[in-house]
Amino acid sequence: MILRRHSSTALAAALVLLALPARAETVHMQPRAVVELFTSQGCSSCPPADALLTELSGRDDIVALAYHVDYWDYIGWPDTFGAEDNSERQRAYAASWGSSRIYTPQMVINGEVDVVASRQREVHKALERSQLLLPIALSTQEQVITISIAGNSELDAAMIWLVSYMDAAEVAIERGENSGKSVLYSHIVRHRQPLGVWDPQFGAEIRMPLGEILSRDSDGIAIIVQQEKDGLPGPIIGAALYER
Repeated sequence: MILRRHSSTALAAALVLLALPARAETVHMQPRAVVELFTSQGCSSCPPADALLTELSGRDDIVALAYHVDYWDYIGWPDTFGAEDNSERQRAYAASWGSSRIYTPQMVINGEVDVVASRQREVHKALERSQLLLPIALSTQEQVITISIAGNSELDAAMIWLVSYMDAAEVAIERGENSGKSVLYSHIVRHRQPLGVWDPQFGAEIRMPLGEILSRDSDGIAIIVQQEKDGLPGPIIGAALYER
């Protein structure tokens, strides 16, 4: 599905949501790629991409994140995880590439490569060529997580982002293009907030209470270090993941 910059007003809807058991505590500190999937429960071509993201979320070398957009809600089934902020992030990527075109399902790899997410071969080829340049170390003690990022004078400054997500949920879709389907969704983004700027000379160290960043609707976090250009998202240079 393809949409231009302007979207229709979202409609309200009921949902049937089955939360799945959380996996054991997981830490990924040396991934090769961050995969951001822009998806919608109202998009008939999205379920195969959602399944691919579930597959990728099980890999140690991938930080997989699902951003549910809200601009297809008018079709008949408002996405139960859809958010305007997610749609705006996708628009910001398009703007950074000099375009107003957005679509689902779309995967953005390391903030640079745009792939139709239902084309598995193209996704895997893009992942084979991907690389993150900046290591991030995570450690936990007494319910406090410490984020340590060394300096690297060969890179430009970048913003540090905290992205919290729900590990997995299954949704029974009652209307719209996927009516009658029950779809498993993984690594569903719930919140996104800046933590500060990574300085290439001095690096950064941040300590945060886990109880404040993990909540009822999120059981995992991703730390993303992403450069910006003219206020728009640029290359992702580092990432790490913690999940309990």
